Amino acid sequence: MVFIFRVLLLGAMIVLVYSLFKYMVHPKRKLAKAQEKKQFYFLDDAKNVRKNFQLTYKGVLFEGEKYLEATSEAFEIVRIYIGVNPEDLQGFKHEDFRFLEEEVRLRYPDANIEWKAPIRAFMRQTRQEETAPAPLKE
Repeated sequence: MVFIFRVLLLGAMIVLVYSLFKYMVHPKRKLAKAQEKKQFYFLDDAKNVRKNFQLTYKGVLFEGEKYLEATSEAFEIVRIYIGVNPEDLQGFKHEDFRFLEEEVRLRYPDANIEWKAPIRAFMRQTRQEETAPAPLKE
């Protein structure tokens, strides 16, 4: 009887340690921790096209929708739409969005990245300001 109790206790401890380990390495927990610490973290299942990716940067959570289409060589992810809750964007600059685009391009080099509103309008406005000729000084 004592032997069975010890085996059950040992089994319970193994399950507890395993559960704790799985909790510590779970990607969603890492994403939440990076968001809390205002760090960059990219969470994606690259093999699952239907599953959107999430990334956090400066404490803001972004979500990207991937779209698979046929290219001349193979089926690839060719379009990505990235969206966010607009209220969270306070203090973000053009360079921040460029950084995020480059991080997504590292993972999906053939994809055309498009931002959802209001970021799309902000990016267009800053591009126009960059390409506008400088006013002449008199």
